[in-house]
Parts: sequence; C-alpha cells; structure tokens
Amino acid sequence: MSRENLVLGEGVQIADDAEIGANVVIHAGTVIGAGCVIQDNVVLGKTPKLASRSTAKKKDLPGLVLGEAVTVCSGAVVFAGTTIGARTVIGDQAFVRENVTIGEDCGVGRGVCIENQVGIGSRCSIQSNSYITRLSTLEDDVFIAPCVTTTNDNFMGRTEARHGLLMGATIRRAARIGGGVVILPGIEIGEEAFVAAGALVTKDIPAGKLVAGLPARVWRDVPEEELLGNQ
Repeated sequence: MSRENLVLGEGVQIADDAEIGANVVIHAGTVIGAGCVIQDNVVLGKTPKLASRSTAKKKDLPGLVLGEAVTVCSGAVVFAGTTIGARTVIGDQAFVRENVTIGEDCGVGRGVCIENQVGIGSRCSIQSNSYITRLSTLEDDVFIAPCVTTTNDNFMGRTEARHGLLMGATIRRAARIGGGVVILPGIEIGEEAFVAAGALVTKDIPAGKLVAGLPARVWRDVPEEELLGNQ
C-alpha cells in the first residue's frame, strides 16, 4: 500500500508490516501495532482543540495506541490519548475522540462519532452514523444499530449545576439497541436487554427485557434462545 504524502510526528512507532495509505497524518507519540492497516486520508493521534466553554479538561495526552491488526478506514480521525484493541475496525469517516478505550474485535461503522471519555468493551458493533456521547460506557458484546443517539446533559448547556451531573449511557453486556433509538442522559440499559428501533429511552431498562415505544416501556422478556449464552 502507498505511503505517498505520509506526515509523521516525533516519536511515532510503526510496526514493520503495517500498511499505510496515501495522505496519512500521524501525530507525535502514536504507536501502530503489527499487522495494522491505515487507509487513505486518515489522521491519527490528533490533539483536541477545545472551545472556551468546553467542559472537557485541558491536559497533555499520551500517544494514540493501536493494537495488533487494527484497521482504520479512509478519512477516519482518531485522537491522542485513545487505545484501540486488537483486530478492531474503525470505519470510513469515523471520528474517535481522546481518552477513549475500545476493546478487541469491535466494529465501528462509517460516520460513527465516539466522544471523549468513553469506554467500550470487546466484540462490540457500533453501526453507521451512531453517536456515542462523552462519559458513556458500553460493556462487552453490545450491539448498536445505525443512527442511535446517546446524550449526557439534561440541561442542554444551561446552568452551572450541570457540570456535576453530566453522564452518558451505561449499556451493559450483550444489550442490543435498535436503529434510530435515542437514549437520554444517565440511563442504564441492563445486560441482554433489547431496545426496539425508534424507541425513546427515558428510564433505566432492566436486564433481559425487550422495550419499545415513545417513551420506551417493557413489553416482554427477551426469548431464552436469543440470549448470548444460548447461541
């Protein structure tokens, strides 16, 4: 694969067998593991430029770390201070902010935005154009369908009280979130729960329940045969 117009910052480490496309920018301190594929027009290890009213903390960040066999597809931007686990794929034009941890064998779809201070487990699927807000947690084996929106601020930028109350979603192991779902701030979605497409989630969802509607309410249990341990 071409390394035409490659721009490297200080202290960048690239495994000998990594494939690097054209017009790639790799900022200082980035570490790229063995077998990684970095496609055209990717930016790695970017430092955030914060707005004057941003609630994110301004501090020095360690370099971006990509584990073995990570693929970062064309046009994606992955910030400094983030760690991506082995064999994870970051899709075309995806955006992964600073202080994010993504586990192994995950798929992050085209145009996904993952904000800062997010923790994502292993074997998660986050499909195209979904938005994972700051201070969210996704445990292992979570499925996020296209165009899901999470939120973290009930005050929508007003009042000083909001600063201590910001909180994204907590989505427990093997939960599944359908297309176009909106999740309000601070919601916990239980292990193996199923949220039907188009739902508005305003309250915590118990483990193993199927919910649907505006606002979402419990309809029934998730069938035993659909539980991850029974596959």
